[in-house]
Amino acid sequence: MLKTWPLAKDLQVLVEIVHTGSFSAAAAALGQTPAFVTKRIQILETTLGTTLLNRSARAVVLTESGQRCYEQALAILTQYQRLIDEVTQIRMRPEGMIRIGCSFGFGRSHIAPAITELMRIYPELQVHFELFDRQIDLVQDNIDLDIRINDEIPDYYIAHLLTKNKRILCASPAYLQKYPMPHTLQELSQHDCLVTKERDMTHGIWELDNGSTKKSVKVSGHLSSNSGEIVLQWALEGKGIMLRSQWDVQPFLASGKLVQVLPEYAQSANIWAVYQEPLYRSVKLRVCVEFLATWCQCRLGKPDEGYQVPHHPASVV
Repeated sequence: MLKTWPLAKDLQVLVEIVHTGSFSAAAAALGQTPAFVTKRIQILETTLGTTLLNRSARAVVLTESGQRCYEQALAILTQYQRLIDEVTQIRMRPEGMIRIGCSFGFGRSHIAPAITELMRIYPELQVHFELFDRQIDLVQDNIDLDIRINDEIPDYYIAHLLTKNKRILCASPAYLQKYPMPHTLQELSQHDCLVTKERDMTHGIWELDNGSTKKSVKVSGHLSSNSGEIVLQWALEGKGIMLRSQWDVQPFLASGKLVQVLPEYAQSANIWAVYQEPLYRSVKLRVCVEFLATWCQCRLGKPDEGYQVPHHPASVV
């Protein structure tokens, strides 16, 4: 058992080093000297009894222990800020501009109404909501918060799991009356597949998982689109088999307008809030992420994971 606990300011120094990429940049961000940053990391490592960072001429690299410490530090500092806000009853009202990005279908169906409710609760916010048909680069696209249906998130971003989700194969009963139900992935090549050009999917390739193995299947058909809404309508009209998010097709499965195909296979497509600035540093970003997590979990199902599920760099240059 530790004789002393790590100090919050030392955890903040570690987070700033990871966030900025170097000891000197972290010192500048904190308004301190590089010597101060070096001393605080040494104290943190001594307190924990382990090496957190390896330094070279070109990079600062997190050790395995450092990576775990970084993950927990983000969550702890966010909780510290919440404690200050709630216990002292001087919680700052979020205000000012926040730029939120999302894909077209999910953005229109779920995030747009969520933003309407967000603005009712926090009227001092200003939200610019932009829809994309491609992966967002937070810096290049000037986006503070990306709502992403995609587990492949770059390590230099921080990500908060909003809710679990998967894509499943579906077709209408009318289509399955005309063509035999496929029983293997290989049989999909004999079917008209409705291909959607998603932000995170290779066109014409479906990567599917049955819980033990992951397989890539090349599919084709007479119809394809970059609009999931159009592909869904084609499927309902009996034009072919599609791969769509569970949240999108669940009502049609329940009504019998669609039938699940190869139900043992699915594609992971969890819903994430992706951002760069740690939540403890931005009230408006924090309330947006927390609100959207509650919104998605209430409407789309609760995730298995806990509160903070960060992606973070193993090394920063």
